[in-house]
Amino acid sequence: MAVLNVLLLGNPKLHEVSHPVKIHDVSNLKGLIKDLHDTLMDFKRRTHAGRAIAAPQVGVMKRIIYLYIDRPIVLLNPILSRKSRERMVVWDDCMCFPDLLVKVKRHRTCRIDYRDTNWNKCELSLEGDLSELLQHEVDHLDGLLAVSRAIDQHSFALRSQKRFLTAHQPWKALRPSKGRASRQ
Repeated sequence: MAVLNVLLLGNPKLHEVSHPVKIHDVSNLKGLIKDLHDTLMDFKRRTHAGRAIAAPQVGVMKRIIYLYIDRPIVLLNPILSRKSRERMVVWDDCMCFPDLLVKVKRHRTCRIDYRDTNWNKCELSLEGDLSELLQHEVDHLDGLLAVSRAIDQHSFALRSQKRFLTAHQPWKALRPSKGRASRQ
């Protein structure tokens, strides 16, 4: 199939709300799903990052997420529920702004209900990194970008400057130091 162009920050299409997939659409999704796979794998090969992609990131305004961690999972019409009250602060990254990190708050746990490509109802209970990841991808379906969820005006950093954020993996949850109050 094809590696598709990922829309970049500034493209107004990224702010559009996606349309639900209908049961009669499913038979026509095979090519798009392969293209999402190829696009994600190409991004991962070039940047050593990328675990999921939402269809709107390549200009297809359908509620589809392609997730690949240890195996592919296609989520049609995903809905987040059971979002925990507990939040975590993460440095979020995105294929649409690959050189930028944005500090956001995400629910530590949640559940996602969706349809698979056989139109079966499915659900996943998520926590930590996966919870953050799927919240990020569902935001794309709703026309929201991490830059819109930034905690404050100091919540932006270039990936090349991540050494100033934390010693390791700035996109993971930040933990307050012992003996200091957390402002989260």
